[in-house]
Amino acid sequence: MSCNAIKCLTEEQIQQHFADPNVALAIDSNRILMNALDQQIKVLEQALLKQTKLNPRYRKLLTIDGVGEVLALTIMLETGDIGRFAQVGNFTSYCRCVGSEKLSNGKKKGQGNSKNGNKYLAWAFVEAANFAIRFNEQAKRFYQRKAAKRNRVVALKAVAHKLARASYYVMRDQVPFDSTKLFV
Repeated sequence: MSCNAIKCLTEEQIQQHFADPNVALAIDSNRILMNALDQQIKVLEQALLKQTKLNPRYRKLLTIDGVGEVLALTIMLETGDIGRFAQVGNFTSYCRCVGSEKLSNGKKKGQGNSKNGNKYLAWAFVEAANFAIRFNEQAKRFYQRKAAKRNRVVALKAVAHKLARASYYVMRDQVPFDSTKLFV
């Protein structure tokens, strides 16, 4: 049974579904905790949205699949002025969405500083990627193609990289997101 299904159950329904009283008690306790945490998260998000307003320049971030108000605020606040990044590669590197390795003559000579950049933007784009592959069919197909060739973590990071590139252009050019251009 999924967490969302458990959250919707009443105490009586739990007693009917699970014959073992200890299992029913454990599930009911988890249901109560999940609902309390959901309420607390809503309170925190409302306070955050009340204190911080999305800059009109960054309003287009909400058009990106997987980016909601909280992620848009995180991206906006952590990015600052998008003009400080000369190219899209500089922005994606700052977001920790590219590999860090040193190559010479096609051979790996070491790794660079993989901790360089903004860890909050890295988190935000991975979260956006998780939502994008759930709700955008093109992102899901791209993710599945990548996951078949490599592994799921690399595939998820590839989707995050694409979303970071898209957000750079959305913020810089003030245009809405178009997933048909991104996941080809």
